[in-house]
Amino acid sequence: MDWWWRQELEEEGLDVLIHTQDQIVARSQLLAADWTDVDIRRRLRRRSWQTVHPGVYATHTGPIGYDERLLAALLYAGPDAAWSHYTAAEQHGLIKRDERRPVHVTIPTERRVRSRPSLQIHRDEYWANRLATVIPPRRQPAHAVLDIVGISATSDDAAATIAEACQSGQVSHTAILQALDARGRLRHRSVLRPILADIASGSHSLLELRYLRDVERRHRLPTGIRQRPVDREFTDVAYPRYGLVVELDGRFHLAPQRRWRDLDRDNRATLRAEATLRYGWLDITSRPCDAAVQVLEVFRRRTPDLPAHPCSRQCPLGGNFSSPGAS
Repeated sequence: MDWWWRQELEEEGLDVLIHTQDQIVARSQLLAADWTDVDIRRRLRRRSWQTVHPGVYATHTGPIGYDERLLAALLYAGPDAAWSHYTAAEQHGLIKRDERRPVHVTIPTERRVRSRPSLQIHRDEYWANRLATVIPPRRQPAHAVLDIVGISATSDDAAATIAEACQSGQVSHTAILQALDARGRLRHRSVLRPILADIASGSHSLLELRYLRDVERRHRLPTGIRQRPVDREFTDVAYPRYGLVVELDGRFHLAPQRRWRDLDRDNRATLRAEATLRYGWLDITSRPCDAAVQVLEVFRRRTPDLPAHPCSRQCPLGGNFSSPGAS
């Protein structure tokens, strides 16, 4: 495979290429532009340039920024290399950018390139089949998501990545399923299809997935409507039959603007004669049974004989649980 940058070098010249690469240049690019090793060493001896990786240079003496590290990693890894994992996902707009992460690059299995500080090299025999048609080279969005899943420590971490990627609108759960079908072994594979099915039904975050699993399903509560459009917004989980809205937020909001937005949403739910229960991350991950108790109490205002289904012997839905107002 030829270098992805060669056409730009031939059509625009070296100066333009260096500019588009955020002042990063590789020895291979310089040699292709008829520079010599003597010319390169002269710049380095004068300290007008600095080495980022072996054979890759910054044409300035200042700090190396994140975008520069991205290009330098790709040039260091060779012509048949592509951004992958978190790096590709960031470039596709699937997940939030995090400059503290190492740069991830994938190369074919027959090549050997050493990882460097803040640079992770991965190898894949199906490298060419998983490339996006874009320059600089990077994995297809769905495969970038599965790359991250494959190195995620827990299934929750994998679910969070998939939910964030699908919510970005840049990749669909269907595309991820198709990419999954094209893969063999993959960490957390057994839980991916249920997660994708839940995302397809409207769960947009890990917290929403945990509510669906740990509060609704484990206690056999009625199934809510995910992302119901109302008042030019979307409610996280709505139970119109029972007059209840559940709002889920895994972040801590100290900004007054967000606080007033939440209050306004709750007030408008009240005007629609709907109760609102609002839960955060700790509520659902540490006390899901308590949340189930509260949800069921609201349900029983309209359906007093709705049965309780404790998830364990210790679950507060069992034993002495009764509707509000009971002695």
